Amino acid sequence: MAAKASIGQPISRLEGYQKVTGAAKFAGEYNVPDLLYGYVINSTITKGKITAIYTEQAKALSGVVEVFTHENRPSTARFDIQYADMDAPPGMVFKPLADEEIKYNGQPIGLVVAESFELARYAASLVMVEYVEEIFATDLQANLDKARGPKVSLATLLKPLPPKDKGNFEKEFKKSYAQSEGEFKHGTEHHNPLELFTTTTVFEGEGKVTIYDKTQGTVNSQLYVGNVFGLRFKNVRVISTYVGGAFGSGLRPQYQLFLSVMAALQLKRHVRVTLDRQQMFSFGHRPPTLQYTRFGAHRNGKVNAMAHQAFSETSRFEDYTEVVVNWASKLYPAEHTNLEHKLVPLDVFTPLDMRAPGGSTGIHAIESTMDDLSYKLGLDPLELRLLNYTEIDGTVDKPYSSKELLECYRQGAAKFGWAKRSPEPRSMRRGSKLVGYGMATGIWEVNRLLARAEAVMTPEGKLLVNSAVTDIGTGTLTVMTQIAADELGLPVSEVTFSYGDSKMPFAPIQGGSFTVSTVGSAVKKTCMELGKKLLKVAKNMDKSPLAGADIKEVVFKDGAIVLRKNTTARVSFHEIIAANKGKVIKSKNTSVPNPLKTRKYSSATHSAVFVEVEVDEELGVINVTRAVTAVAAGNIINPKTARSQLLGGMIWGISKTLREETISDHGLGKYMNQNLAEYHIPVHADIHDLDVIFVTEHDDVVNEMGTKGIGEIGIVGMPPAIANAIYHATGKRINQLPIHFDVLLNE
Repeated sequence: MAAKASIGQPISRLEGYQKVTGAAKFAGEYNVPDLLYGYVINSTITKGKITAIYTEQAKALSGVVEVFTHENRPSTARFDIQYADMDAPPGMVFKPLADEEIKYNGQPIGLVVAESFELARYAASLVMVEYVEEIFATDLQANLDKARGPKVSLATLLKPLPPKDKGNFEKEFKKSYAQSEGEFKHGTEHHNPLELFTTTTVFEGEGKVTIYDKTQGTVNSQLYVGNVFGLRFKNVRVISTYVGGAFGSGLRPQYQLFLSVMAALQLKRHVRVTLDRQQMFSFGHRPPTLQYTRFGAHRNGKVNAMAHQAFSETSRFEDYTEVVVNWASKLYPAEHTNLEHKLVPLDVFTPLDMRAPGGSTGIHAIESTMDDLSYKLGLDPLELRLLNYTEIDGTVDKPYSSKELLECYRQGAAKFGWAKRSPEPRSMRRGSKLVGYGMATGIWEVNRLLARAEAVMTPEGKLLVNSAVTDIGTGTLTVMTQIAADELGLPVSEVTFSYGDSKMPFAPIQGGSFTVSTVGSAVKKTCMELGKKLLKVAKNMDKSPLAGADIKEVVFKDGAIVLRKNTTARVSFHEIIAANKGKVIKSKNTSVPNPLKTRKYSSATHSAVFVEVEVDEELGVINVTRAVTAVAAGNIINPKTARSQLLGGMIWGISKTLREETISDHGLGKYMNQNLAEYHIPVHADIHDLDVIFVTEHDDVVNEMGTKGIGEIGIVGMPPAIANAIYHATGKRINQLPIHFDVLLNE
């Protein structure tokens, strides 16, 4: 029986059994003899200098091995560039324990190393610190007068700056038949993955370490450690097989990696450093952002003028920026635009990419403004989107390589029942609840980077594929196995994909929805090249039925190479290996984007989101009762894992809109809800009927597989769709996220 094609099949996660039974080992679960434990001491002030740090009482405890501070930290790299990583923004990278200066509240200022975690934590509480405090600023809105433009760097290749203004916005906006203006506020958010950030460093001898790290890039961590500590890259091995969620928080090496490796090298011992939940709030976050929009449209509904201005937070030592305002011109063909994004440096840690960075922020403002404009025009919100549909990306004036957004609108609206919507706000009820329908368009960028992979045909005739890529819970292991299996005509059970190890072929950080397109392309190309090597051996066998056959004249199926025109002419992989004297046959290749093929196009994933909310009129309690997301994301390798990704994004969209926010006390310069009791996220009772539609979309420009990525597209359209549904239910337009019941009651 022929092996069934794997691509397109809803195969369950191959590592699922290990995860649900506890067999999967995470970074903090690799135990070695004589392991030491580190606990971080964090600053209690926001800005200033350490004048004295008293460690004697902690060191006096039996079992405490060392207390590291800026006063006794081992020497590390001198130059800023040596601390940079694959996701580092322009500026001076933060260096733990570098000196007495305090840059932000919660900054790591010491590390206690002891024989147990509990002892290290207790000893840390005995370390006394004296400071000289300085005036600080952490309030975005109070410091808008200090806003400036982002710095241009190599990072702008993946995070392009806003496009130049088009036409004469002010003049055209004033002439518009309908106008909509909005002010939008987004608070700070922290990633809060389930797994705490942990690094276990195994000291393998002078200048050599094996590191089990929570990361979204094993090679990224390897390069960071090698550069910072002056180690040969071949002597730094980073392993991250299982990751308990990351959402962008693992794109950069976090400070527990530095501290664990530093202590291990200095003490010549194995050292594990684990951050507690409060300390998870002491590094990157989604930045608070203030946005202003002004959209104008003609009487016929055509949008003629769009202005979108954003102010976001960054740290004083790095220049973090997101793509916030570019999306309007990617979606709608206004001839007169004014798009501007400015940064406000504050005394905080550098923000960090969080699922759909910039997109989940900017699209909320854009799609809420479009919704408001539809009411002022007397148009159905969906009709307004259809009237302004375009095949051109206005930021670069290029056509999209594929765009099935119209079909997303059609299928999503039909599945949701959008036609049953009553146009007037506050006109739909269900018992004592106000009911509202809202919709929004979603868009996310399509990217592809360089990656390598290795494919090996084993003596048993099975396929082994290797890549350094991580799997942060997205289904990477499963999807890469499917790609490899199909390329050489094997069932998934005959393929092993090994990953999450820096000693394997290069893979970039896992983020930006580009992993399948990037690493998957490398896997496909490498397996293709292995197939050519297998055919070469098969053709040279005595009396080979494939003698003289070209690669285009054969197919790979059922563990064999078969002639297309004569399926009885076949040579099995077992026979090929035997002819190769039992030696493995391998291939290692690099896959790179083809700019000659893609430069004439822009590429994006699109979605149409439809949401129903119920609002208790007396209490103001909001529930998202139904939501449908229709997505055009190119070729879907595994609809089961892809659906899971999209549902996760939709749930996060509900969280962002109604629950999630880090509260700051700007008088203290400190986050006040650094725990999961007060940092509110949805629970099962908050999530109701969510559905996903994959709209068929073919794209032979983006990459050989036609994939686009689905990690971020699930979240971007949810916040505006929910906010728009709340307006339809209540007649109240709330533009500050998260939307709480007290705001509805007080409006």
